[in-house]
Amino acid sequence: MENSSNNIFPPVGKPKWLRVKLPTGKNYTELRSLVDKYKLNTICTSGSCPNMGECWGEGTATFMILGNICTRSCGFCGVKTGRPEDVDWDEPEKVARSIKLMNIKHAVITSVDRDDLKDMGSIIWQETVEAIRRMNPQTTLETLIPDFQGIHKHIDRIVEANPEVVSHNMETVRRLTREVRIQAKYDRSLEVLNYLKEQGIRRTKSGIMLGLGETQEEVIETMHDIRNQNVDIITIGQYLQPSKKHLPVKYFVTPDEFAKYEQIGKELGFRHIESGALVRSSYHAEKHIL
Repeated sequence: MENSSNNIFPPVGKPKWLRVKLPTGKNYTELRSLVDKYKLNTICTSGSCPNMGECWGEGTATFMILGNICTRSCGFCGVKTGRPEDVDWDEPEKVARSIKLMNIKHAVITSVDRDDLKDMGSIIWQETVEAIRRMNPQTTLETLIPDFQGIHKHIDRIVEANPEVVSHNMETVRRLTREVRIQAKYDRSLEVLNYLKEQGIRRTKSGIMLGLGETQEEVIETMHDIRNQNVDIITIGQYLQPSKKHLPVKYFVTPDEFAKYEQIGKELGFRHIESGALVRSSYHAEKHIL
């Protein structure tokens, strides 16, 4: 299907707006030395996030729990797929200590999918939030959760932990979901977002990637679908291929088109919209609690 936007560039080398400045600053340097010294596990470093310097400068960092091997095989994701290792029941305390050591003001917690576990990993999720609360009472939290196969009793553990923001990413438009998120379902993800809001989560959030072959109309339709679940925050960024084994980039979206989506998001009533080539799920996360 043709992309209906006029503001697209075929993927022949990255365009200039995707160039990233090397992270600098006192906060970044101090946090980097702590992460290296104590071998702390952050997505910021392992995922080579382009916004690491900016986020760390604001006292924000992202941590991944439940190991680094996923039971799903999404076409966009650089995390390994396979048989995960046993659950580390000490992990909640380890993450909480890392946050304390790094003096993090706002922490984003995410995880691999653990469809191999009866509880889908939700018990570790809840215990991690509770451990962070005990050890870092001033730290605010966002949990970027998997869909837990849409099972309410697992999602309820996140609701009980009551982080300031709960996020679940749609990742792509309906038509491309089967290709991009092989074991996920578009409507199930919408239902998760709706359920979180119905259960009283104050701020809910979702994100999508562009450049996978979606049309402009499909992006706008997805934004409508997300907002119809009373989601407060949306992030829209450029997909970048982690390796040659992953889905290719079909096109690079221009800053003008990202600006257009931001304006549409405002008109739809999102409380916060982050729309830009380098935007990732946790970009400006510390502002989303407001």
